[in-house]
Amino acid sequence: MKRKGYLLKSFAVICSAVIFCLIVLPLALVSLYPETDERVEIPPESPPKQESMNVPDTINVYRTATGKTESIAFEDYVMGVVAGEMPANFELEALKAQAVAARTYSLSKVVRGNPANHPSAPVCDDVHCQVYRSPGELEKIKSAEWMATGWPKIQDAVNSTKGQLMYYQGALVEQPLFHSSSGGKTENSEDVFVSAVPYLRSVDSPYETAAPHQAEQVEIPLSEFKQKVKKANPGKDLGTVSAGTVKVLERSEGGRVASLQIGNLTMKGRDMRDLFGLRSADFTVSVQGDTVVFTTDGYGHGVGMSQYGANGMAQAGYNYKQILTHFYTGVEVY
Repeated sequence: MKRKGYLLKSFAVICSAVIFCLIVLPLALVSLYPETDERVEIPPESPPKQESMNVPDTINVYRTATGKTESIAFEDYVMGVVAGEMPANFELEALKAQAVAARTYSLSKVVRGNPANHPSAPVCDDVHCQVYRSPGELEKIKSAEWMATGWPKIQDAVNSTKGQLMYYQGALVEQPLFHSSSGGKTENSEDVFVSAVPYLRSVDSPYETAAPHQAEQVEIPLSEFKQKVKKANPGKDLGTVSAGTVKVLERSEGGRVASLQIGNLTMKGRDMRDLFGLRSADFTVSVQGDTVVFTTDGYGHGVGMSQYGANGMAQAGYNYKQILTHFYTGVEVY
């Protein structure tokens, strides 16, 4: 009998253990690790960080004055671009930011291949790509003092950032655009050009108090104004052009004129800028008697890095990586 009672107790213990493992423990685990449902947001995996790309030793450059292609050491080319695109008296951190932007743009052109208008080289030496000046050309253009002080400073900016590039979500940045000054806020790329580029977003540029081209006025005789607008809009009825029919209709996020009324017509601010050679599309316009008056702020298309904004940030204590990541949204520099 004792043997039988022992067996029954053992069987009961085993059954209790089985019930605990099969029922109680899973219920407890469910409370610790609830199943994911549609209300739970799982953050997407970050794209893998791309290994830093190596710049080539040399780059082919189409020289517009001679119509010939030259092979130039890559970092020497970047020095010539920084010298051609940014004043050497800017802060060193601003020059470094310009160097990284120029290097990134140059490599992106190499990766994309040679364009049709200079098929022998991925880049040229004028504003179609980036302005490049060789040391020999700079000696003729600049003063001896500049070559003794400015050129070494540019060399320092390029050498201290050697090989560094900008990346967006692991891919090389293709369009590190820049301009002289923004007037206080940069533009979204799609408000000026065709495509919306994720790193070319409108951002404030508050350190531009020392920038030139602020509140500049351009006066155009009303007769000349009407003549040019008519020529730019063939076959369209211009109507009456007066103080009441010339006005801004819409502005972009960056503050530039998106559209404006001219008589019976509606024109884009960028087209108006091109038509009358204005410094920027950030303008006001009015008709004062027999004169049309534009008042502009900033210089350039306004997309990407403001060079005077970069210099102002450098003067305020920001380094070149902070400058670049401010003007190019979401990029990394390495």
